[in-house]
Amino acid sequence: MSIKFYLPIFLLLLFSSSVSAQNKFTLSGTIRDASSGETLIGATIKISGPANAATLTNNYGYFALTQTEGTYTVTVSYTGFIPVTKSITLNKDTKLNEELKSTNDLAEVTVNANNRKNENVKSAQMGLERIDMKSLNTIPVLLGEKDVLKTIQLLPGVKSGGEGNTGFYVRGGAADQNLIILDEAVVYNSSHLLGFFSTFNADAIKDVSLYKGGMPAQYGGRLSSVLDVKMDDGNNKEFRFQGGIGLIASRLKAEGPIVKDKGSFMVSFRRTYIDLFLRASPDSSINGSTLNFYDINAKANYKINDKNTIYISGYFGKDNIGVKDLFENNWGNVTTTIRLNHIFNDRLFSNTSLIYNNYNYTVRLLNDVTNFKATSLVRDFNFKEDFQYFSNQHTFRFGLNATHHRISPIDITTSSQESQVNPLVQEKRYGLESVVYVSDEWAVNDKLNFLYGVRLAAFSLLGPGNFSQYDKEGNINQTDQVGSGKFYKNYLNLEPRFSMSYLFNERNSVKASYNRNTQNIHILTNATSSSPTDQYVLSSNNIKPEIADQVALGYFKNLDENNYELSGEVYYKWMQNQIDYKNAAQLLANSNVESELLYGTGRAYGLELFFKKKFGKINGWIGYTLSKTERKFAELNNGNYFPARQDRTHDLSVVGIYNMNQRWTFSSSFIYSTGNAVTFPAGKYIVGGQTVYYYTERNAGRMPYNMRLDLSATLEGKRRGRFQSSWNFGVYNALNRKNPYSIEFINDPNEPGKTAAEQTSLFGIIPSVTWNFKF
Repeated sequence: MSIKFYLPIFLLLLFSSSVSAQNKFTLSGTIRDASSGETLIGATIKISGPANAATLTNNYGYFALTQTEGTYTVTVSYTGFIPVTKSITLNKDTKLNEELKSTNDLAEVTVNANNRKNENVKSAQMGLERIDMKSLNTIPVLLGEKDVLKTIQLLPGVKSGGEGNTGFYVRGGAADQNLIILDEAVVYNSSHLLGFFSTFNADAIKDVSLYKGGMPAQYGGRLSSVLDVKMDDGNNKEFRFQGGIGLIASRLKAEGPIVKDKGSFMVSFRRTYIDLFLRASPDSSINGSTLNFYDINAKANYKINDKNTIYISGYFGKDNIGVKDLFENNWGNVTTTIRLNHIFNDRLFSNTSLIYNNYNYTVRLLNDVTNFKATSLVRDFNFKEDFQYFSNQHTFRFGLNATHHRISPIDITTSSQESQVNPLVQEKRYGLESVVYVSDEWAVNDKLNFLYGVRLAAFSLLGPGNFSQYDKEGNINQTDQVGSGKFYKNYLNLEPRFSMSYLFNERNSVKASYNRNTQNIHILTNATSSSPTDQYVLSSNNIKPEIADQVALGYFKNLDENNYELSGEVYYKWMQNQIDYKNAAQLLANSNVESELLYGTGRAYGLELFFKKKFGKINGWIGYTLSKTERKFAELNNGNYFPARQDRTHDLSVVGIYNMNQRWTFSSSFIYSTGNAVTFPAGKYIVGGQTVYYYTERNAGRMPYNMRLDLSATLEGKRRGRFQSSWNFGVYNALNRKNPYSIEFINDPNEPGKTAAEQTSLFGIIPSVTWNFKF
């Protein structure tokens, strides 16, 4: 059935749940930072009087509470800010716009942005982690570069993609099964310098939320997780500048009012300068090399009137790697979001977005024998309409989304007649994803909360193009020719979502969730780490949408006036239409790449334990995951389940932060994890004097375990008027452990008849120092 059939049903269900009553009025408004005018996401509004109730501001700082007529005490609070308490007589719909002042208490450093102190216990939402951007200043990272993606890898249920890699795995999912969005735009490649740094410049980021499970219905399109990153809006009070100078990169951010209290802008720029050092080398083969990345974040907003605010934001980033006269490799992302917030009335809030994102890469070999240029492109146009409706104990969300995909696989051109590489032009692929959703967050009473909804996802593969069908051996059975704009293959999936929490008291609760997700854009790669040349494909007549169902159960407990958090979650996930590759599959520059694919099922299950101390001189967290991730394909391992590449039995992370005084902060992080599952050769033979390895069981071997200790110290400079500065000193891999990056099998130089395993490690001890400033 069509979306037109389902949409009226969803809206009918939505509004039929709303309860109307006389003598009820709505308290609504926007909560902001008094020093910058930034809206505060997740600020708490609590009222007490004839009835007690509480809510949080949404992603745009807006809230609404409906209560019976009466006089109430209203408290507005946010971590790190001075609470505001007022007495309000609610005898009509009332506005409450508040600006909170920062405490500027440097001794209080939090590791999570949950602002209602027991929100982790009360909320029906499961599997949600919010990262406090202030904590990134102290957590040690590679070369002192604050990194959102490296920080989330320290959380239970989230596993690193490997040493020096920003790729990550969540609850058994593959790296391409994470939806990463920046101001609502999809970021297809979130790494710089082949994964050593992420695309997210922490100076420009306002809020980071990671959903590991129980995803609300407004999110979809990936199986495993959602990483929702939001940029700073900019200071609408006064002009501000901040930045930092490190060993390999520098940053600069400027923000200020367009019209004071009505509009603001923010621009942030970051660039590495390793290539500047290379130019100073006396070696002519090195001084012509290129090794850098840059990214630019920009955002502006303007309050048209009390009911309308417009936002425009963009991200522009690019990597350049090259060796003189040998090769060039560059890739980058461009995203643009135009958004309108509109308040229809005190209860109904909407957000309308037009979104563009583009990911492309170019590889060029420059020698005469293999001279060629390979290019690829992924481009989306996206329209979103989201609504929030506040009604008594309910917060309804509903909306629609339409995304047009264009994927240009690798095209190869040559500029030399002597090149041994043949030109190749592959057909572009087009797809349309359409979604409608509805959800309700229902506070039944003081103990019971529900978050439930449904998402209807439709995908259509569009022409023009030639679409082939293959037999089991990969031979073409038939090819269909489809004209421009014609619908060739359609899929429709219903994705139910459900979460609940039951409070034993204000400090203890149990939660349960179930959610289904589908995915229609997939990455094909047989590399062990993310690469800019990973190939993107859409669901087709051969590739069906991936489907994952996940159930989870958790216990949550707070101690010592919410200063300590304890949680334990168990989950089970089963997956359909998973993708793997035939032995010796050729993925790059293959017009019939779908003939190289295998399709099967998967399962993942595990236990996540989390302990966190939020306040005081010493704070931090301990996260541990015990898990299993498996795949099953009829053509592999005799049709039995086998470990997926990202399967790791044990994963441990420990983060500690010590605030010695108002100037010195010390921190450390320790990680340990089981090595990835890999396929090792079972034997070898000689053909034409060359060694050829043969393989039997897929992923039957293990890489060595990973272990690393990082240390950091931050010294706050003395404040001189508006000027503030700090020094950050770090040591990456303080134990100097040679963690495995890759293992290659070679003939033993001493005994050629034997095989030797040669391990490559990237980093030993790496010190860093960064000077940060703001004024």
